[in-house]
Amino acid sequence: MVDFPSALLTKKQFLLSELQTNGLRLVDASAGAASRRGGAGPTDHKAVTVLGTTIMVPVHTHGAAKSTYVATPPDARGFSILQSGGEAVCEISFPPPPRFYGLTTAEGIPYWKIALLHSRDTLATTVLQTCVRYGNSASKCQFCAIGESLKAGRTIAKKTARQLAEVAEAAQRLDGIANVVMTTGTPPTDDRGAAVLAECALAIKTATNLPIQGQCEPPSDFGWLARMHQAGIDSLGMHLEAWDETVRRRIMPGKAEVTRAFYLKAFIAAVEIFGRGQVSTYLLAGLGDTVESLHEAARILIDLGVYPFIVPFVPVSGTPLAAHRPPSAEFLRQVLGPVGQWLSEAGMTSDTVKAGCAKCAACSTLSTFETPSICAA
Repeated sequence: MVDFPSALLTKKQFLLSELQTNGLRLVDASAGAASRRGGAGPTDHKAVTVLGTTIMVPVHTHGAAKSTYVATPPDARGFSILQSGGEAVCEISFPPPPRFYGLTTAEGIPYWKIALLHSRDTLATTVLQTCVRYGNSASKCQFCAIGESLKAGRTIAKKTARQLAEVAEAAQRLDGIANVVMTTGTPPTDDRGAAVLAECALAIKTATNLPIQGQCEPPSDFGWLARMHQAGIDSLGMHLEAWDETVRRRIMPGKAEVTRAFYLKAFIAAVEIFGRGQVSTYLLAGLGDTVESLHEAARILIDLGVYPFIVPFVPVSGTPLAAHRPPSAEFLRQVLGPVGQWLSEAGMTSDTVKAGCAKCAACSTLSTFETPSICAA
């Protein structure tokens, strides 16, 4: 069996961070639910349950193809053996394909083109599969592949409120979906997607009463924050992606025009409406921020009542950053260890979030650093 570092780092924390940064080679690519190659995220990933925790692990990236971690074909019980360097590490499993994937709308649109299962119990959708910046190389986010899913016919350009309510009801009834994440490409309007999120949230909430997270850029008019909340959005994500303004301008030139200072104002306004811990932001570790800058970001955000959802950057095929190296597992652990402790001290752990990416927690190992005594394996 493989040996692991000292007791200061649990076996679970070590393995999960290793898998999320290095990826996993599958002997049987059909194991678990179908995974998407390219396109909107989480893409090139597959949900994997390791030591009782389900995370999204890269399986279709260049890095994954060279990973030392290999999963054997599932046995009759549905379990695989995770191997490293030819040695057995532990048993792992893959959440099965959801039943709602087999259904279609009255128009003949497969439900999986409208919303997808993330991890085990989170339903996720991109309401607008287009973005005002995507077609312009001078403004698009260099890591984004939102248009590739549409180009490949794996989704539709705009999901209607009725379609999303229909799919959410079926996913709740058939597969035990516990919360919904709605994100959107940015439209050419000052609400920056808030309007369509509010419309769809109202329909989903009426049909299911599920907790919902909405994700969009900060609207120009902060009045939209209250309108989204009134429509049934329980948690809000407004994603900085990077903290350092130089990194933001280099990696996402168009989005960086909405400055970090404006995001901070929006965060303050949103926390007043949604509550502490119910507002979050993505920070992609590996784009250029240092450990120190990510810690600075986390301190400031937690003080504001914002959950800093720090995830490892995963290069996506078909994007300008397809060949960009992901962060090392050690870099990720250096970042997440203190942040998990600060979140615990602030009473803002992932289990207190009502809905969304921080609640699902599968795209980061941050939640395992929040309560080490519980997560130790």
